[in-house]
Amino acid sequence: MEPASIDKYEIASVLGRGATSTVYLAYDAFTERKVAIKVFNDSALSDPEHGHKYRRLIANEASLAGRLNHPHIVGIHDAALSQDKCYIVMEYVEGGTLEKYGQPESLLPVEKVVEIAFKCALALDFASRNGVIHRDIKPANIMMCENGDVKIADFGAAVLTRSDQTELVGIGSPAFMSPEQIMLHSLTQQTDIYSLGVVMYRLLTGRMPFEAESGYALSHKILNEKPPGIRALRPALPPRLEQIVATAMAKKLEDRYARWRDFARDISNFAALELPRETVSETEKFNTMRNLPFFREFGDIELWEVLRISVWGRMPAGTPLVREGEEGNFFFILADGEAKISKEGKTLGIQGAGQCFGEMCYIRKGATTRTATVTANTPVTLLKIKPDSLRNASENCQSRFNQAFLNTLVERLTQANIQLANMQ
Repeated sequence: MEPASIDKYEIASVLGRGATSTVYLAYDAFTERKVAIKVFNDSALSDPEHGHKYRRLIANEASLAGRLNHPHIVGIHDAALSQDKCYIVMEYVEGGTLEKYGQPESLLPVEKVVEIAFKCALALDFASRNGVIHRDIKPANIMMCENGDVKIADFGAAVLTRSDQTELVGIGSPAFMSPEQIMLHSLTQQTDIYSLGVVMYRLLTGRMPFEAESGYALSHKILNEKPPGIRALRPALPPRLEQIVATAMAKKLEDRYARWRDFARDISNFAALELPRETVSETEKFNTMRNLPFFREFGDIELWEVLRISVWGRMPAGTPLVREGEEGNFFFILADGEAKISKEGKTLGIQGAGQCFGEMCYIRKGATTRTATVTANTPVTLLKIKPDSLRNASENCQSRFNQAFLNTLVERLTQANIQLANMQ
């Protein structure tokens, strides 16, 4: 019989059962949100051979509560670790894992796999910079949300590089383990890079790079054999993508990507140059923002947040973007192209990529009458943001915008003073 509640959490249903735990969908009335609770079985915790290891892994994951706040990592909210109860409360993600997309008959589009890899690389870079190596990256530990986004889950096997605690060895999923993980060597972020490379291989081909009938034979292949390239299994895949996956999965550390940023850079460059151009991917949007002066002080987490609250559009030259005298309740940031600013038919200036306009509706907290006309001088790509969306964003995101708007105001005043000085 299922419990009606676990401490303050009201149980709604069972999400899944495993050998060591049961996961429930629950409701936290205090925070008014759905959560997932992983409750560990008494039999697993009291197992004379593996019980101690299970408790170590649970404590490991619980220690990350509130520590890895990233849009592409499943958040850990709460935990209880005692003799009579043992559970972890996590962010509830509606959707399933990537496991079902690793079969030849159900592969995702190439551009979606590239986007997933890019988001995971940045999320794992964030974890690494916070002293965490996941150590068990595989499709079953990457959640696909109903809106198509992804979140990395299950940090129970993680290595905490800033901890003095002895590392548990032999943890992880053998088919996705790096050579150094199999050999029980000290691990760095490069082990997760290898595993994400294997995930890409599986999602792009529907096959594992190495297959064997026993764990020993599988380990031997990972350590000694070269897997077939992804184009040997799927010839239509681009050569550059094959090179990226091969570099991520290189056996020697010196041949593998050394940093997540290097891996993510190659993925984003591939997406920008070789993927179909019908739509702009989130990977390309993210990198566009990262390179704009307006977002210079924004961190990755804030940039992903901006991506969620903004609407992107492409306008041809000559399109009026803002009309003098009309009311407006949104502001724009130019991603590329130029816009002409005019008042009463007189040109006041030209704005380029990375500049904003219409921001007074946010600063004044309400719809404002536009004091100038803004027209696309060339074809432009725009981010359109409603003030209400920004006001509902995180404090960090709002703070970055406030500083960016202040920098913009200072620059405009400086330019105005220069123009006045030149007129005298």
